Amino acid sequence: MKRDDFLWMIGGVQGSGVDTSANVFAKAAASGGLHVFGKREYYSNIKGEHSYFQVRVSKDLIRSHVDTVDMLATFEEETIFRHALEVRSEGAIIYDPDQDPKRLEQIPTIEANVRATLSSELSKSGLSSEVRGILELARRRGVHVYPVPYNELLKQVGAKFGETSLSTLQRMLNVMAVAASYALLSYDENLVKDAVRRQFKSKPKVAEMNVEAVGAAYDYVEQKFDGSFRYKLSPSKTDEVRLFVRGNSTVAMAKELAGCRLQTYYPITPASDESEYLEAHAEIELDGSAAHENPQAGEVAAMGAKGNIAVVQSEDEIAAVTMAIGGGLAGVRSSTSTSGPGFSLMAEGLGYAGMNEVPVVVTLYSRGGPSTGLPTRHEQGDLRFALYAGHGDFPRLVLASGDLEEVFYDTVRAFNYSERYQTPVIHIVDKALANSDATLPMLDLNRVKIDRGKLVKGPITDGVNGEYKRFVHAPDGISPRPPVGTKGAVYWHTGDEHDELGHITEDPTNRDQMMEKRMGKLEVADREIPMEERLNFFGPEQADITVVSWGSTKGAILDAMGWLKEDGISVNFLQIRLINPFPTERVKSLLSGAKNVVGIEMNYTGQLIGVLREQTCIPVDQLVVKYNGRPMSCEEIYDSLKSIHEGKAPKRIVLRHGA
Repeated sequence: MKRDDFLWMIGGVQGSGVDTSANVFAKAAASGGLHVFGKREYYSNIKGEHSYFQVRVSKDLIRSHVDTVDMLATFEEETIFRHALEVRSEGAIIYDPDQDPKRLEQIPTIEANVRATLSSELSKSGLSSEVRGILELARRRGVHVYPVPYNELLKQVGAKFGETSLSTLQRMLNVMAVAASYALLSYDENLVKDAVRRQFKSKPKVAEMNVEAVGAAYDYVEQKFDGSFRYKLSPSKTDEVRLFVRGNSTVAMAKELAGCRLQTYYPITPASDESEYLEAHAEIELDGSAAHENPQAGEVAAMGAKGNIAVVQSEDEIAAVTMAIGGGLAGVRSSTSTSGPGFSLMAEGLGYAGMNEVPVVVTLYSRGGPSTGLPTRHEQGDLRFALYAGHGDFPRLVLASGDLEEVFYDTVRAFNYSERYQTPVIHIVDKALANSDATLPMLDLNRVKIDRGKLVKGPITDGVNGEYKRFVHAPDGISPRPPVGTKGAVYWHTGDEHDELGHITEDPTNRDQMMEKRMGKLEVADREIPMEERLNFFGPEQADITVVSWGSTKGAILDAMGWLKEDGISVNFLQIRLINPFPTERVKSLLSGAKNVVGIEMNYTGQLIGVLREQTCIPVDQLVVKYNGRPMSCEEIYDSLKSIHEGKAPKRIVLRHGA
């Protein structure tokens, strides 16, 4: 397996600027024309616990993270102990020599089993349990260690700005670690300084102090270690215009462009970041061009050049979903965002929306469960729940995106599906996508088309005595929908079964008609939604291995497929995106001639593969799963598929890598 990329990692105490440093590193790489993929890992703790960020860069397209670290940048002792042994031979560790005497047993946030494993490794090698001991062990494994006296350099920076407080100056430790990393890589210093200025653009003085810190780190590294690290990183010329985005904010941007004007939420990781982004960007620049197509044309006419999205933090998730349903009843594109525990509370509200044929979008950020589970870790364990949450039968569409580009366009589609079929749509965005950063080609806003379905604008003149048959039977099961309050359109909403006006009734004939009307929408959606929006198929038509998967494993699978092709192993990949209604016939067709079907999922039971069996009766030969809260890497998938091809793998492979 040959990698043509570079993986940089930084870690530190949560709240100490780890995210900021990773953003600076990634932005500097992206500005130099490099492709970037970033993975963020953190504990369910506001401050104090360990967090780390991996940034993978390459001149070629990359879609996932890898496990082998090329350079570890640190500014405190815990990161050294936790990650020093993940660095490959000929890789690098940057550290503060003031940390040398710090001892493993003095770090209270390291778990007992991790401490025991490290202590055993050090003891077997005859080394002390100090930072200098773990670094010596890394050296013996071929890792280059670079001490950088941060405090000494920071004092020099502070002197130029009249700042003598060491605690203030130490806020720049993270940026100095980034600068030292890039200096070792001989990367363009000006690109790093520009990235720092963008990161701190709202604080010009802070920005310039950090820029000075970048220069000090470059000068020190060039004088002390010039040319000693053989890996070099150079900018790559490109004419492609790219975005650098994070998953949560990608969903948020898509919602605003899709015409969503009410977002409700109750704080929960990792969903809250999306709503907080919307709160920070609640005022929307409206574009009135191409009025016949533009989803914002009506707003432009009514409001001029400015629009707004209302973002409401409710008292709980029950209120969040019912408030969003209220927005849908009023004719406003509405959504709510949550994660597993919050989604549990939304089940009855989903049933109400299903019974009353109300369009509402729920963005479900899947994380580790059950119960509170792993609040800030990854899992694809909510698929079955998304498919069946709520009592009784009612239609809902379930859509799962596989990368950030899909996240954007699928968010728009979720609103279109919801209004076209007047039903809840659950859009699953797993935590690995929510907290991933990536460079993308510029998104094509011409692909943002709005379909509001059978939305009726008042006043209504064909009602009887002002009453309107909101739930009138229609050939496609979808009735015209005037918003609540439309003049001439009085009708009723209730959680009970009802007739065409919405009046409660338990008549068995009416019950049959209404149930068949509602559930029939899934058959309509199954016929109407284009197959290219429901699944993707990658690779040759016939292959040694056929992978079936969904969600964020997409990028790692595609990256691994490239390596396997170099080994002469052909792999194709069926990614299922619209899971309800399931694309049964097309899946049967694609898998009918498969030699060896392998399911890859981030949950214990293989939930999608179970749905696949139920819908198609197709057996799956092998299952690769991971459920320790860390995403699958392309290296893990490569190793698994290669062992399967060689006939050396068990029927069920459990992946366990992760820190």
